[in-house]
Amino acid sequence: MDADPPFHQIYETLLDKNTRGADDHREVGEIIEECELPLIDLGRLSLGNFEKEMCKSEIARASQEWGFFQVVNHGISREILDKMRSEQVKVFKKSFNEKIKEEKVLNLSSGTYRWGTPTATCLKQLSWSEAFHVPVTDIMASNGFSTALR
Repeated sequence: MDADPPFHQIYETLLDKNTRGADDHREVGEIIEECELPLIDLGRLSLGNFEKEMCKSEIARASQEWGFFQVVNHGISREILDKMRSEQVKVFKKSFNEKIKEEKVLNLSSGTYRWGTPTATCLKQLSWSEAFHVPVTDIMASNGFSTALR
């Protein structure tokens, strides 16, 4: 069983339409813009007022422009992060068919598992992501998550 969502199958027509006539992959790469996620240093929140306000401003800007961002100096230990990462890998390695049945297999709310942009009509709308958007209530009640991931 394949763990990955059917990106190629769903996006095949869109990719073919937008890359027809491309002599090589460089032309396709020019169409798709690569960006670096904002990185926020949360340690600045405990500094002086100016640094705190700048940090808050960066969080607000990243939230508006991206919808998410990376954080450093958040106070979560490496041990906890490593355990959580290990459990995340287990969840994402489940077969695609198991992940789309999140209610039955993972004891999560319907619609929690999301991948890609099946409704994309142009390359700029494509998202090659795979994610679980898990409400806190699901985490607290879930029998599907290990204690480390919870």
